[in-house]
Amino acid sequence: MNKRPLAVTIISWLFIVAGAIGLAYHATELTAEGPFDSEVIWVLFVRLLAVAGGVFMLRGYNWARWLLLAWIAYHVILSVFHSLSELVMHTLLLVVIAYFLFRPRVSAYFRGIRAGA
Repeated sequence: MNKRPLAVTIISWLFIVAGAIGLAYHATELTAEGPFDSEVIWVLFVRLLAVAGGVFMLRGYNWARWLLLAWIAYHVILSVFHSLSELVMHTLLLVVIAYFLFRPRVSAYFRGIRAGA
């Protein structure tokens, strides 16, 4: 078994924490008062994907690395409709995360633990 690279641990935990905080924050929008907002369900699902991706990436699943890259890329797309600073920040995060998740040692880690996963 390959030792997990530090970058995988840090990025995984960042997604787990960000997803959990987002879940807790947006769950407060689910109230019996007022009309039901189906968009909140989508937001909660996206936050749950961040948590799941982080957990499974910690366990060495290669698909989770791609899920988290897609997750942050999705946020770059959403940022196009928001402020320039938000777009720049999400783009920078995407580049940094992609850089660290696709380094040779990290790629070897994902190949070595769960080759078919």
